[in-house]
Amino acid sequence: MASGTTGITRMNGWLALSPMFVFVLVYLLSSLAAGDFSAVPISSAFLVASIYGLAVTPGKVAEKAKVFSKGAGDSNVLLMIWIFIMAGAFASTAKAIGSVEATVNLTLTLLPGKFLLPGLFLAACFISMSIGTSVGTIVALVPIASGIASQAGLSTPLMVALIVGGAFFGDNLSFISDTTIASTTTQGCSMSDKFKANIWIAGPAALVVAVVYTFVGLEADAFPPAGEVDLLKLLPYLCVIVLALCGVNVLTVLAAGLALCVVLGLASGLSWTGFLASVGEGIAGMGDLIIVTLLSGGMLELIRRNGGIDFIIRGLTRGIHGRRGAEAGIAALVGLSGFCTANNTIAILSTGKIAKDITDRFGLDPRKTASILDTFSCVVQGIIPYGAQLLMASSLSGIPAVSVIPYLYYPFVLFIVACLSIALRFPRYCS
Repeated sequence: MASGTTGITRMNGWLALSPMFVFVLVYLLSSLAAGDFSAVPISSAFLVASIYGLAVTPGKVAEKAKVFSKGAGDSNVLLMIWIFIMAGAFASTAKAIGSVEATVNLTLTLLPGKFLLPGLFLAACFISMSIGTSVGTIVALVPIASGIASQAGLSTPLMVALIVGGAFFGDNLSFISDTTIASTTTQGCSMSDKFKANIWIAGPAALVVAVVYTFVGLEADAFPPAGEVDLLKLLPYLCVIVLALCGVNVLTVLAAGLALCVVLGLASGLSWTGFLASVGEGIAGMGDLIIVTLLSGGMLELIRRNGGIDFIIRGLTRGIHGRRGAEAGIAALVGLSGFCTANNTIAILSTGKIAKDITDRFGLDPRKTASILDTFSCVVQGIIPYGAQLLMASSLSGIPAVSVIPYLYYPFVLFIVACLSIALRFPRYCS
């Protein structure tokens, strides 16, 4: 069956999905052979998988390249790239003028000793829930967390992971999150009702993880005393957090933070060329992340156009029996879609209509369905090393994305609680 006017013909489902399998195998096997997951750039694995995807896709080369380019140039992909560029510029200049060091010292003063880890995790939860974006939370807090790790002698992957986990708490629950809007819109329920169902899943998971971080903090070595806090240098991060809490667009937030870095930097003796050098260094540091985003966008468009996503949907919706099976099917559906698209909002939008049909057919509560869509999409997005959030955290902290995964307690605990909510049918009013 032809797909539109592109000349691309739909393929066998497993063959359509095979570029994703090639990516995973190339990255995994090469890393295992090297004995180091940081030795294999994710961009290289995506390039191999993308070339393979173009090779197995039927049609003329020009038509296949057009489809690939359409995916790479998707408005959502490009918006994410602009955010990466601005985030890199802001993070680098904030570090150059001493804002990271000042914020680290303030954090060590306010959250001393053994309560530092749970305090940072809960702060990330609060900020992400308030601003509704996991990426924005990561941009604001990961440089601080990695700075604390360096100064306090803590594990950088652990510190980055607790920020990423807290960021996904808010992404899952916030009223202004894209995932909340997408899940409630596709299921026809209100945001407040979805929140009431979702908080019984995300809330216990966050409490468990906060307790875990408390015990981890108790075992940490003695923390160094906080240094002197330069209040003026706190302003860029305070500006970013306050504007984000006010609901300002993330690009505007980062632009305002960057402008404030310019003013403070020039006032403290940083030259104009020094500022431009910091901006260039920050943008260059996002280069690999930008390439990964473009390659994954193009490759995933090939998978979608070849029928890979439809194949997943048909396979998972076949043979569903009972309400628990229906909810589990929806969870698996949005999870696999997220694994293939590396975007939790797109995963929800791609599967929302099917989930609504399953909800109506089996008499499920739309509030619970919306909660399942949002929760499982965030779980998958939180643990794939090629997702925007982990890639952003990796770029800002200078560590491989895969090194963070073993410390991502929140997504894994959230997965367990979400599975229990399906098996035990809670919250009860959603039965």
